[in-house]
Amino acid sequence: MRTWFITGGTPGGFGMAYADAALDLGDNVVLTARRPHLLDDWAARHGDRAMVHPLDVTDAQQIHEAVRAAEERFGRIDVLVNNAGRGWYGSVEGMPDSDVRNTFELNFFSVAQMLRAVLPGMRARGSGWIINMSSVAGLRSEPGFGYYSAAKYAIEGLTDALRHEVTPFGIKVMAVEPGAFRTRAYASFAEEAVNETVDAYLPLIESVRSSMIEQSGQQPGDPHRGVRAVVDAMNSAAPPRRIVLGADGYAAVQGQLADMTAELHAFEAASRSADFPRRS
Repeated sequence: MRTWFITGGTPGGFGMAYADAALDLGDNVVLTARRPHLLDDWAARHGDRAMVHPLDVTDAQQIHEAVRAAEERFGRIDVLVNNAGRGWYGSVEGMPDSDVRNTFELNFFSVAQMLRAVLPGMRARGSGWIINMSSVAGLRSEPGFGYYSAAKYAIEGLTDALRHEVTPFGIKVMAVEPGAFRTRAYASFAEEAVNETVDAYLPLIESVRSSMIEQSGQQPGDPHRGVRAVVDAMNSAAPPRRIVLGADGYAAVQGQLADMTAELHAFEAASRSADFPRRS
């Protein structure tokens, strides 16, 4: 029986979908959230195998307290799912500095803190799983979400390096890249005012906001089906380094990689010309 530690336990989101999948497997679950009272009914249905713990992942002290509480309750953490996150929209030039920093604190630096808190126990036992929830936006950036994409690109780079570093200790690492999934990720956008400091970008940013509001609750991706695909990949004979979730996400990434490959080949001569000449 394994113990899963999952951040970002918003009802209806990926965090709860991971928790449900882990419980279905017969495992224990620690599900964390900034507002844990929203998970009371869920926790009551699952008895001793489910623990809900308050956690703001941008608070390093809270991270260590939550990890310690999980280890005291279940003895160990076998699977860490870094799921907490959200997107702030705005132009690269005009997003307020506070939103830029919040984007990276939540979507990148909190992940690094969680890893540093959980990895010592995994290394000592010689086993573990790390699931870092990235995004299709971590492989293909979108206008109006430049800083969110930048944070997810950073997660991709961090995850690739981490995988190589911890493989000798028996720890496996996977990046998960969802497309548009029917979570509550866009639910608050309707109540939030556009916070753009450069008027020239307002039409673009207002269009991005309107699109997100229209999509909310209509996204094609099912979080529970997505998590089942991740669990199946974890249990495969050769788990992938990353997995894209959703047909729309797959198409977007496939197109991005095709464009990158075509451009790489088109400028192959220029790339190769940058080296010192080879000695004959």
